[in-house]
Amino acid sequence: MSFELYYHPIASYCWKALIALYEADVPFQKRFVNLGDATQRAAFLELTPLGKFPLLRDMERDRCIPESSIVIEYLAQHAPSAASLFPSSAELLLEVRAKDRFFDLYVMEPMSKIVDDKIRPQNERDARGVAEAHARLDTAYGMAERFLRKSGWAVADEFSLADCAAAPALFYANKVHPLSTALPRLQAYLARLEARPSFARVLREAEPYMAMFPG
Repeated sequence: MSFELYYHPIASYCWKALIALYEADVPFQKRFVNLGDATQRAAFLELTPLGKFPLLRDMERDRCIPESSIVIEYLAQHAPSAASLFPSSAELLLEVRAKDRFFDLYVMEPMSKIVDDKIRPQNERDARGVAEAHARLDTAYGMAERFLRKSGWAVADEFSLADCAAAPALFYANKVHPLSTALPRLQAYLARLEARPSFARVLREAEPYMAMFPG
């Protein structure tokens, strides 16, 4: 097989895909795209007109796969080692997909709203929207604190798609809306994620670029 991942080293959804690739030990080539470079941007837009990261390119099948969750599902179909990120039990699989959406929509999305607002000109900032995003994170943190256990992963005992989504979402959310001591299970879960070799590798590789993060 021959995969390429078009990505940026501090993009949260790219981290999600990278964690899955490293977790499953899938061979691939990285394609770092600088959207600020007109030539690189134009070439990337030829592959994906929306210009969103990450993008997985399957060179053998001549296919481009956008969207982080779909990238990971595609890997599970075509790289046997990645199938372990999806439980064989239909009930657990539904829960994994539900938690994947939870962390993307209710942690990653409001976190991104707060970060995006920080890089806007002062006269274009959205104070109300940012306040709503902080409130949404409070709600999501409380929900996660209730469904997480003292050990293990987001769903049962096996690392899954849900954890690939949770890791970047919680890491960055904690930068802009810190986890309080009233959330011991969530704090412990984030610590377990950061210690997981696949995510630890992503963090090491991103470190030289983290000064670019405005949070």
